[in-house]
Amino acid sequence: MKKKTLSIKTIAENLNISPTTVSFVLNGKAKEKHISKELTQKVLDYAKEVNYKPNQIAQSLRTGKSNILVFMVEDISNSFFSRLARMIEDIAYEKGYKVIFCSNENDDQKSLELISLFKYRQVDGFIIVPSPGIKSTIQELIEENIPVVLLDRYFADMECNSVIIYNEEATYNATTHLINNSFKNIGFITTDSDQTQMQDRLGGYQKAMTEFGLTSQVLKIPYIATSDERSKAFIRTFLKKSHNLDAVFFATNYLAQTGLEVFKEDSPHLIHDLGIITFDDNELFNIYDPTITAVAQPLFEISTELMKLLLPLLKRKDVKEATKNILLSAELKVRESSAAKIK
Repeated sequence: MKKKTLSIKTIAENLNISPTTVSFVLNGKAKEKHISKELTQKVLDYAKEVNYKPNQIAQSLRTGKSNILVFMVEDISNSFFSRLARMIEDIAYEKGYKVIFCSNENDDQKSLELISLFKYRQVDGFIIVPSPGIKSTIQELIEENIPVVLLDRYFADMECNSVIIYNEEATYNATTHLINNSFKNIGFITTDSDQTQMQDRLGGYQKAMTEFGLTSQVLKIPYIATSDERSKAFIRTFLKKSHNLDAVFFATNYLAQTGLEVFKEDSPHLIHDLGIITFDDNELFNIYDPTITAVAQPLFEISTELMKLLLPLLKRKDVKEATKNILLSAELKVRESSAAKIK
C-alpha cells in the first residue's frame, strides 16, 4: 500500500496548533510572523522526525517559483551537450536550483510539446538550443515574462539573451590551418540546415577557400539521416565523386565519428593520408591514431556565461529589460591529423 503523504494540516493537528503557523514555519517565515523560537523549533523537529516532504507542485503554484530550470538541447547524449549539462547542473545547484535535461532532436513538434509541458509545471527558466521553427514560441515565452537564454544558435531578428560561438571565425581559422599545411583540396561535410551555427561554420570554410583561390567541395547531409546508416552512404558517395581530396573538415563531432568509421571500413589508409579536422572536440579524438585536430568550444566559459545571463533574469520583474548576446571564441586543438604531409 502506498504511504500517504503527510500534510501540513496533519502536522498541525498532531501538534495542536494552526495549519497557518506550521506553514509559516516550514516556509521560513517564523521570524517575520513573530512565532516564538520554541514553537518554531518544535515544528521543525517534528517535521524532521516524520520526514515531512512538501508538495512541490502545490508549493510552486502558491509561490510562483519551482526552483527548477530546463536545459533543452538537440541531443543530450552528444558529448558536447552532456559535458556542458554537468557544468550547468553544478552552478545551478549551488544557487538552489535543480535542472531538467531533455532533447528536442532538432524537431519542432517535440520542442513545442516539451516547452508546453514545462510551462504547465511552472519551471522558472529555460536554456534552449532551439529547433529551426520555434521562433514564435520563444517570443511567446519572453512576452509571458519567462526567462529564456538561447545556446549554440539564435534567431537573427529577435531580441533574446544568447551565448554563441564565433562559428565563422573558428572554421575560417581551422581551414586556414589546413591550407597553411599544404592541403588544397579540402572537403567540408556538414548538415543540410539553415540554422545559424551551421551556416556560419560553412561560411568560415568558404571564406578561407575563396581567399586562397581554392575550390570548395561541400557535402550537406539531411539532418534526419545523420543518426543512421544513410549518413555513411552520403559520405561514401562524396568521397568517390570529389576531386583528389587531400583533407576533410567535419562540421560536427558526430559527423566526424561517422566519417572515421567509413574510412576504417572502406579505406583505412585514408585516416593517415587525409588531413582531418572536426568541429567540437571529443575525448576519443585524443586517443585515435592519428589523434584528431578539433575546434574545441570553451565549455566552462559557455556554462558560466549561460548562468550569468539566466540567474539575474529569474529575479527580474521584466525579462525584456536588458538583452545580452555573448559571443565566445573557440580554440583550435592542433593534433596529428592536420600536420603537414611529408612529400
